[in-house]
Amino acid sequence: MTITPTKLTRAAGLCAVVAGALFIAVQVKHPTLDLDFVTTTEWKVRQSAKVVMAVLSLAGITGMYLRQVRQTRLLGLVGYALFAVGYLIMLSIEVAALVVLPSITDGSPAYVTSVLAVATGGHATSDVGLMLPLNLVSAATYLVGGFLFGVALFRADVLARWAAVLLAAGTVATIGVVLFPDVNFRLFALPIGVAMIGLGYSLWRDGRGTATQPTPTAVSSQPDLAGAK
Repeated sequence: MTITPTKLTRAAGLCAVVAGALFIAVQVKHPTLDLDFVTTTEWKVRQSAKVVMAVLSLAGITGMYLRQVRQTRLLGLVGYALFAVGYLIMLSIEVAALVVLPSITDGSPAYVTSVLAVATGGHATSDVGLMLPLNLVSAATYLVGGFLFGVALFRADVLARWAAVLLAAGTVATIGVVLFPDVNFRLFALPIGVAMIGLGYSLWRDGRGTATQPTPTAVSSQPDLAGAK
């Protein structure tokens, strides 16, 4: 199989679509984060899905940026870089939650409880080390990066503009997790998931359109001797 920019673009679009769908799916009927849940099989399944989602999201936004790197200019670069850092930190946190937290629940229940509280915008009751600043950096880069990247995509006018607006608005809206603690914070993930699906599908269609464009017929540089007679 020949790897071409068009195929990579379409693959990135599919990655974004699957990432958005997973982001929405893991929020559905999500149990309360507590010590009992951390040791269950459902925890492992949901955390594995979140790890896959973060990886696919990175691939998706990278494809979006590279497809319109000229149109998005500096704003696109800054937005993409911050958004990518946010997803990278998110990936590291989700991996740690998948492979580390279940193994230390019995020995350090206070630490695990505090980590879960920090993850949901709450306050830690014990020392969690660098997990708190790491979570804050992840939230800041994700929020600012998602907003700037969404604005850059909207201005570029290459992919679906409604999805770009939804991405920008959705990432900023996640600050509501702190401002409105009584609201189910998982609802704030829905707009971003829909935005990723919309942008990913738009990127996939854009790649398909590029692939089906006719290749210009090469014009011979030799003089038409027959016509000259």
